[in-house]
Amino acid sequence: MCHALRYLGQPAGGREPPGLKMNIKIILFALAFTPIAAYAQQGLFQTKSMTPDTALSAARAALEHCRQAGYQVAVAVVDRSGVTQVLLRDRFAGAHTLEVAINKAWTAASFKVATAVLATETQAGKPMSGLRSHPRLLAVAGGQPIEASGALLGAIGVSGAPGGEADDACAAAGIKAIAEAIEF
Repeated sequence: MCHALRYLGQPAGGREPPGLKMNIKIILFALAFTPIAAYAQQGLFQTKSMTPDTALSAARAALEHCRQAGYQVAVAVVDRSGVTQVLLRDRFAGAHTLEVAINKAWTAASFKVATAVLATETQAGKPMSGLRSHPRLLAVAGGQPIEASGALLGAIGVSGAPGGEADDACAAAGIKAIAEAIEF
């Protein structure tokens, strides 16, 4: 390779320009270590996370939305990994609503999609129907992913309103309440 570069860069008098060998060495050295630098940059990643205060604000807003509609519910907010950050239960919400809200939020975070979508896509006879056998998956409306600028921050799950659509409306109100705080 040096010979090819030497002949290409050689002036008519037959002598190499000063510093040509050094420039070639620098270029080859840089090329040799470029892939390592690129892989080193890929060895780490950054994520954005909601603060506990932001998660609590979302849960409170969802709970309040349901209260105004006359529903007693439980609300769970999980981080991007599905770990519960906040869990609120209104005084007359059923005992089962706690676990259901957590699992709706976990499902939305884990699959990065609203649980209402999974309810449709995992019905019997559909290609993804086998997912329903997972013990934590709840394929019923009421779980919504919380995203900002294309990044998953977590999810919110609501349980206890009469029907998944009402749970979804409360979850959406929780996300709307924090939308400005999570945009980056």
